[in-house]
Amino acid sequence: MALLELQDLRKTYRTPEGTSHEVIRISQFELGERTQMALSGPSGTGKTTFLHLIAGILTPDSGRIRFNGAEFSALGESARDRIRARSIGYIFQTFNLLQGFSVLENVLLGMSFGAGADLHRATELLKRVGLGDRMHHRPRQLSTGQQQRVAVARALASRPRLVLADEPTGNLDAVHGREALRLIREACEEVGAALLLVSHDPVVLGQFSERRSLAEINQAARTEEAS
Repeated sequence: MALLELQDLRKTYRTPEGTSHEVIRISQFELGERTQMALSGPSGTGKTTFLHLIAGILTPDSGRIRFNGAEFSALGESARDRIRARSIGYIFQTFNLLQGFSVLENVLLGMSFGAGADLHRATELLKRVGLGDRMHHRPRQLSTGQQQRVAVARALASRPRLVLADEPTGNLDAVHGREALRLIREACEEVGAALLLVSHDPVVLGQFSERRSLAEINQAARTEEAS
């Protein structure tokens, strides 16, 4: 059984002009346990919306999302939040770190919404990502690459089953981008998590043997309906 299954998924937004704009229409999509897949697409094609639907941050207009055998899309907001905190790690493009807290506190706070804060694991993860001497710094005192490492540590702190990464190298230069990608993939392997990464960067996409195009997935659904 797949870790993640999507069926007949749709999401539409209202434009400022009052018209409907369909962003997501997916007939079928699956991601297996421990699989690492890259999803491609230029900016504006709905990649972030797609990840937000999977994470339960957004709800679909229709369709089903099954995660780890459970009907995720049928749950209420609080239930989705609990599952996301325990089982889904999210690496945001803009990091979403809390500037008023230290690096260590950012990781511990992320853990507190799941199984609970674990000081030893948070400390070990930050050492693992090369921030053992920066744990008590605030995010604004770190470089962009170091902030990305904090985001990776936070996403993996609760030993998730699935890690979602939204353009995780988009704010980094080429050297730090390669380093961040290597770190994300190795860390997912270590905890046994599946990885779904979205990017428009052909260099990043080329590192994955399994990759899909969101535009093609959406187009396949529209073609099926038209036929």
